[in-house]
Amino acid sequence: MKQIVNVNVPVPEEILLSLRVESEEFASQMAQLTALKLFESRKLSIGQSAAFAGMDETGFIKFLGQNQISIFGIASEIEEDYKNA
Repeated sequence: MKQIVNVNVPVPEEILLSLRVESEEFASQMAQLTALKLFESRKLSIGQSAAFAGMDETGFIKFLGQNQISIFGIASEIEEDYKNA
């Protein structure tokens, strides 16, 4: 069984009020956006990022597309992979 570690991030209440979200929804959005950035920077795989975001892989891939993040990497990475093949 995987061990879960909770990380506490202080958020001023005025931020939640400005965004008109409850703390649970904000925490979920933070996890999703953090997972997106960690995947985009290639620090986590799609599977790891999806789990962190609380999504299945298909849902996370759709989320990436909604945020214009390619699952295939940036053009320079693809070109480098092609040259090395």
